Amino acid sequence: MKAITFETHGGPDVLTYVSNHPTPTPGPGEVLVRLRAAALNRLDLWVREGWPGIRLTYPHIPGADGAGEIAAVGIGVTGWKIGQRVVINSNIGCGTCAFCLSGYDNRCTSWQLLGETRAGTYAEYVVVPQSNLLDIPSGFDLRTAAAASLVYHTAWHSLIKRANLRAGERVLIVGASGGVNTACIQIAKFAGAEVFVIGSSPAKLELAASLGADFLINRSQTENWAKEIYRLTQKQGIEVVVDNVGTTYPQSMRAAARGGRIVTVGNTGNPTFEFDNRYMFAKHLSLLGSSMGTKKDFAEVMALIFANKLQVPLGETFPLHEARAAQIHLGKGEQLGKITLDIP
Repeated sequence: MKAITFETHGGPDVLTYVSNHPTPTPGPGEVLVRLRAAALNRLDLWVREGWPGIRLTYPHIPGADGAGEIAAVGIGVTGWKIGQRVVINSNIGCGTCAFCLSGYDNRCTSWQLLGETRAGTYAEYVVVPQSNLLDIPSGFDLRTAAAASLVYHTAWHSLIKRANLRAGERVLIVGASGGVNTACIQIAKFAGAEVFVIGSSPAKLELAASLGADFLINRSQTENWAKEIYRLTQKQGIEVVVDNVGTTYPQSMRAAARGGRIVTVGNTGNPTFEFDNRYMFAKHLSLLGSSMGTKKDFAEVMALIFANKLQVPLGETFPLHEARAAQIHLGKGEQLGKITLDIP
């Protein structure tokens, strides 16, 4: 099969387009998906660049998001048929540990992720457990389904399940155009929240506004945006802060209301940083870590996507063989919507 692979960590130049990679075979309970669209995530860059302790099987195929149709099924698979259009939940649990059995499969003790711990979606085919698929309604765009899957899944779990967002609360999102952040804007509005967004450019803030953000702050013009938040909220602060940067925690803590919750799914700024702990205890703040989501979360949020109750902003699309150019574009951080790969 055709695929994008790499055999050593480094820059985009380590990515190689191959036309003869072995096509995987589905095992018991697994399904072979013929991919038609894949979507890029920051995770793809981090896996390619590597980090201390990461272990991959080479050649490695990146990519977590994907949609296409079923090409083959393994022994014991029921309820799925050849040619059925599906979107992939990239979070794979073992199904037998205490976390999986209690419905928290994203906390699985043997948790795996497509494109990170196993072969991903920058390819014509990928194998996944049958429980990691959802049927795509007739006529729904495959590219949109692929672009939504990981970021909306992650955003839904972090805001609705971890932060327990309630209607009437205020939400601050640090970052205006990333996949998870744009998903958070829409999910927060859907939940009945008032949304404040910190962005780095007029174009990114314009995107946030088009998705429903109520208040926009350009951090390149307002360096002390925590102070501006207090002004806009009449010194009440923000109940839920979405901060996936990390190095911005000091301002996020200052912007948070008493009893506020700060939820994070990553650290695009730096994994190591400092903050003033006095804000944490004096304001009764909660710092909530969140990673991906459960199968139940995936079904819930994708149902809203399929019903067009949540819109997925799409950016540029590249053919599979130009995945290197796609990752370079993602690395610039200038995209206004999800970057996708077309896999004809």
